[in-house]
Amino acid sequence: MKPTTLDKARKRPKIIYLVTEDWAFLSHRLPLAIAARDAGYDVIIATHVTDCGERIKSEGFKLIPIGLRRANRNPFREIASILGIINIYRAEQPDIVHHVALKPVLYGSLAAWIVKKAFVTNALIGLGFIFISDEWYVRILRVIIGVALSFALNGKHSKLILQNPDDIKLLLKSNIVKRDKIVLIKGSGVDANKFRPSPECPGELMIVLVSRMLWDKGIGEFVSAARILKQEGTNVRFVLVGKTDPDNPASIPTSTLTSWNDEGIIEWWGYREDIPSIIEKSHVVCLPSYREGLPKALIEAAACGRPIVTTDTPGCREIVQDGINGFLVPLRDDKALAAALHRLIRDPKLRNEMGKKGRELVLNEYTVDKVVEETLALYRANAIN
Repeated sequence: MKPTTLDKARKRPKIIYLVTEDWAFLSHRLPLAIAARDAGYDVIIATHVTDCGERIKSEGFKLIPIGLRRANRNPFREIASILGIINIYRAEQPDIVHHVALKPVLYGSLAAWIVKKAFVTNALIGLGFIFISDEWYVRILRVIIGVALSFALNGKHSKLILQNPDDIKLLLKSNIVKRDKIVLIKGSGVDANKFRPSPECPGELMIVLVSRMLWDKGIGEFVSAARILKQEGTNVRFVLVGKTDPDNPASIPTSTLTSWNDEGIIEWWGYREDIPSIIEKSHVVCLPSYREGLPKALIEAAACGRPIVTTDTPGCREIVQDGINGFLVPLRDDKALAAALHRLIRDPKLRNEMGKKGRELVLNEYTVDKVVEETLALYRANAIN
């Protein structure tokens, strides 16, 4: 039997999330995709599949593996990736496409422009290595990418999600995107029921940094600050939690991390999924990053009532009010970082007060429910009829 007009009218709208890595989808976009599905969308995930594919499919989503890789520099493979995305969009005919991170934004926007039937949501989750590095070749690449982004971000049926006001100012100043294309949505949110406050664990204090192991996350400064404090006789554990990222030019070699661990300056725990319990065991959470969109690890720390020490840089300064729920320190300043950590190490009352303020900030601004509702509202307001 052929579908009736009424059947066609009742067809569920379709959304495709184009993400570089399956683990990145699970860590940052899963609640949004679930909410979209529950709101009546057919949800498809197009991503490079590693070991998280079965988990994605277990949520009831259609999974389409793609060959897109962040570190790939082979132009023929890049062209093949673009053609693959175009074919996916042609075959699936989505109503909405949601691109997350630089390559999906560039390649997915081109594919959507060719197919011409979907509302395009682009999400730049921090401006990353291309906008941080001062290497000469990166400066040249930045100009080229700026031109490409200008095309990708200003389409008739498109919006750009940015996570902090500093990124908005930078892209506007660079004339990369028009102001009416930008929507500010603060991060990917946190489940405030899963990440809850708890009393400090008794015994030796523990300072934790949760992140991918990248130089531009301030890992080197964290290790240097740990050296300074240990040389001063401070009896504190310094813990790195996260995996290396070989696809990123700023990835720290495993041998370097192992050497620091063996030396006893820090403990490197590698990749862990039990982040709530790790934060519960911690007394301070630290992330001296060079630039962020809005770091989820710090939102989770604040939700758990832990004080934060981070850098006075875009993204990081959004979640920390200096002297209220943590401290902001200058970029690449290990001595200032050590001093701020020392203030919290010696003052349990201050840690407790700052932790309470951080929890309040999260409940007001950064819950996953708030982020999801703002994103779904963006879909609804811009759907192409």
